[in-house]
Amino acid sequence: MADKKKRRRTDPSDSDQQHLPFRNSLKSDEIILQTLKDLCSSSSSDGATGTLTLSDLGLASTCREVADLSLSSVQSTIETLILRLTHSILSGQGFSFSVPSRSSANQLYVPELDRIVLKDKSSLRPFANVSTVRKSAVTTRILQLIHQLSSLNVIASEKGVVVGRLIFSDNGDMIDCTKMGMGGKAIPPNIDRVGDMQSDALFILLVEKDAAYIRLAEDRFYNRFPCIIVTAKGQPDVATRLFLRKMKTELKLPVLALVDSDPYGLKILSVYGCGSKNMSYDSANLTTPDIKWLGIRPSDLDKYSIPEQCRLPMTEQDIKTGKDLLEEDFVKKNPGGWRS
Repeated sequence: MADKKKRRRTDPSDSDQQHLPFRNSLKSDEIILQTLKDLCSSSSSDGATGTLTLSDLGLASTCREVADLSLSSVQSTIETLILRLTHSILSGQGFSFSVPSRSSANQLYVPELDRIVLKDKSSLRPFANVSTVRKSAVTTRILQLIHQLSSLNVIASEKGVVVGRLIFSDNGDMIDCTKMGMGGKAIPPNIDRVGDMQSDALFILLVEKDAAYIRLAEDRFYNRFPCIIVTAKGQPDVATRLFLRKMKTELKLPVLALVDSDPYGLKILSVYGCGSKNMSYDSANLTTPDIKWLGIRPSDLDKYSIPEQCRLPMTEQDIKTGKDLLEEDFVKKNPGGWRS
């Protein structure tokens, strides 16, 4: 029986590469590596100076953020709530919950933090009102749990993956992301169990599409340019956003983003960098500051002579999404960060 031949992808020869239109526009590996080292050094020094908070900007009293409280603080808050509700019932005013509003009008983009936060406006859910009694009953049942979703093992399925120059512990097991194969390591849904991150990388490469991620992992791009490659395979899930934030904070590495040159790519980039309105109350933990937009930018298409057959015309929906994006505060108040 004849031996089966293994199929191996070979790099293009020099004669093939000379036909690539953008080849002469690329810098040498040595120049790129030096630029990355300078960027890494700058990111480390910036991280040492600390970051601004809502309190620093005088917004702590007008905006909400998720915060870890001590046991005594939680107990005191519960007692205060019970006393207020008891007084309300005894005085004949009825029983109602005050919950934070997550409407668009209650969202605020803070340029100094470069992320979306939730303002302090609340809405009432009275039990005596027929239109809100169901929501009030659900709220009461949720409060009876007194647990975080993660502690109940109510977590989303694994979506994001990571590969490259990263070692970390996952619930006590040490994971080496250079030995995870082409598919990489699935990002754990419970980030609380991730710790002891170690890396000799110069940067973190955030990739929008799974196909681009697979190609970079297949080529072992992280050996040519020491890096950590991560993707959420499209719209970012909570675990990937938390994991990226944790890497940025603990390793103090710059984050370079590679997304599609269309409104959807920029929208995904904005979720990583500025946060989403649905979860603005926890933007401090879910956003990664100072992400560098590596590309692909609209200007890159002509700059690197990308063939017409590799481009797609914008649809009416694409144009609408782009116009909606231009109306967002994080674009209007920071236009320099979103220019191509």
